[in-house]
Amino acid sequence: MMNPEPEIRRLLDVMPASGRMATKLVSKPEQRLVIDAPLPMPWIGDRPIYINFDFWSCLPRTQRDLLILRTVSWLGTVKWFQPNLNFGLVAAGALGTGIELFQQDFVGVAAASALSAIAATQIWRNNHSTSIELDADERALQVAQRRGYSETEAAEHLLSAIEAVAQFEKRPLSFIELLRCQSLRAIAGLSAIGIPEELRRD
Repeated sequence: MMNPEPEIRRLLDVMPASGRMATKLVSKPEQRLVIDAPLPMPWIGDRPIYINFDFWSCLPRTQRDLLILRTVSWLGTVKWFQPNLNFGLVAAGALGTGIELFQQDFVGVAAASALSAIAATQIWRNNHSTSIELDADERALQVAQRRGYSETEAAEHLLSAIEAVAQFEKRPLSFIELLRCQSLRAIAGLSAIGIPEELRRD
């Protein structure tokens, strides 16, 4: 069984400085996932990454390195406060909710809350889009190259890590994971077929 503390210190050294400042590694042996990073809420300072070190210890160091770099890279791509329609709707809904509460108009509260919730759900989907997921992989590969990996090695290790994690969690690969694997195979030179641009924009 792996002692989490030395591994956490090692992972912090692997992570980029921005990741060390923004994230917190937490041992969570009861979770069924190997590694989990919830979508960070804008009002929470630390971005926790939960790791089941019993599963984690079964992965080779190279796979662990790429998994942590990929998770940190994804957390770094999450954007809540962007000047776009969805953010405007969330803000308007929150403001409207406050006004309607003040006026004790509970029908208005329900309508404003629903508007805000719908927009927030769309922001959540945007942060799990295909383009965000693929960008996070590519950012992780870039950081890995500063840690001594070649791009093709890093892509191979991340590819094998994605597949190994699904096996540990006793589940099939999701559609987005299949797309990520195909993209990584192309980067690693294992496949001549990449991801079509129209899929990347989904």
